[in-house]
Amino acid sequence: MERDSLLAVVAEWLEEITLPPLVQRQVFPVDPDHLKHILAIVGPRRAGKTYFMYQLIQSLLDTGNWAKHDILFVDFEDYRLSGFLAEDVDELLAAFQQLTGQYPRFLFFDEVQHIPEWGQVLRTLHNRRRFKIIVSGSNSQLLSQEVATELRGRYEDIRMLPFSFVEYLRYREISYSLATFHTPARGKIVAAFEEYLKYGGFPEVVMLRAPSKMRKLLQSYFHTIFYRDILERYHIKARYVLDALMREILEAFSETFSIGQFEKQLKNNDLPGSKRTIANYLHYLQEAFFIIANDKFAYSPRRRIMNPKKVYLMDTGLAALGRPFSENRGKVLENLVAIELYRRGQETYYFKNRNECDFIVKAGPRPTEAIQVCWKLTPRNEKRELAGLAEALRTLELTTGTILTFAQAGEREMAGQAIQVQPVWRWLLDENAE
Repeated sequence: MERDSLLAVVAEWLEEITLPPLVQRQVFPVDPDHLKHILAIVGPRRAGKTYFMYQLIQSLLDTGNWAKHDILFVDFEDYRLSGFLAEDVDELLAAFQQLTGQYPRFLFFDEVQHIPEWGQVLRTLHNRRRFKIIVSGSNSQLLSQEVATELRGRYEDIRMLPFSFVEYLRYREISYSLATFHTPARGKIVAAFEEYLKYGGFPEVVMLRAPSKMRKLLQSYFHTIFYRDILERYHIKARYVLDALMREILEAFSETFSIGQFEKQLKNNDLPGSKRTIANYLHYLQEAFFIIANDKFAYSPRRRIMNPKKVYLMDTGLAALGRPFSENRGKVLENLVAIELYRRGQETYYFKNRNECDFIVKAGPRPTEAIQVCWKLTPRNEKRELAGLAEALRTLELTTGTILTFAQAGEREMAGQAIQVQPVWRWLLDENAE
């Protein structure tokens, strides 16, 4: 790669880029000055990974111990770095030294997966013991066991998703406490929650406020995921299958997805697409953080794989690209719970026997919790919702379960089993209220 291009990228970082105002993210505290391992910030595109890196850089500058010439930040989606190879890393560091007279102490590599053989690059840099290394990526391969094995003892990761509801309220400057939940002031929280549910937590979308502009930006994210994160990255040939699959998920999120049924659907529309192709593309959508896919609960891994997956969007705002919210509100609410469980790093499944239960949370070898989600318990649906949860509790030998709703709270009992009813917004905030 030409030295002039690398010099331009480094010079722009040193002289022109200013750090923007930041919303404090809800992740465990990170002190970049005392990192012992490579830190990877991993999550969907436009979720705020770059801004979190800026937050870490600002924390270094605020100590007074470090200046910008100690830090190298590089965005590997910069068009000037097209064709950047593993062997160009040393040229990049040489360009930094040429401009500053020293090597950087901290390396911030944004969208690192664009560097060929990036795992080897990071291992080599870490072995030199002269850099603190923070990277980001919008591909779940950075969370994979392969990477953890390749960089064993050198690597840890943070999962960075769009704003949680806690972060959303922080951005909106809406404060709350446990007492707030029992006063009329909770109305402001509920109103904010409904907007968050409709348009999701992508930071730039949240900042727009105008629904038409929010939807337009979400549409651009959809196209970027389609073209850059999947079509180009995986050299997709059957573009029409990928397009049909993504649009199917926009209509059928929070539902089980059958590869066999989707194959028949393609054939009925004279579109060829094998089960293997569909399965591969579904996997790519997971890797690109477009969807979360939960298996049906079973103790046997083989039985889990044999059943359809239940599919969720990575942000509820993407649901606005499908049917109107009023038609989908129960599914959107369930989708939000799926995202939060994923954010918390929970291992989750769905339960289906005679009845269904939306989420089974598993810790270690055994399930620990069962959760059912519905917009509102009514005389028409209450028996069905309770039956699904009660069957899951009985079958999996759990003592209590939860039904999450939009606004209802209380307690139910079925077949001697206690079932808590709680609003989703309260469930999202309980751990953070004081």
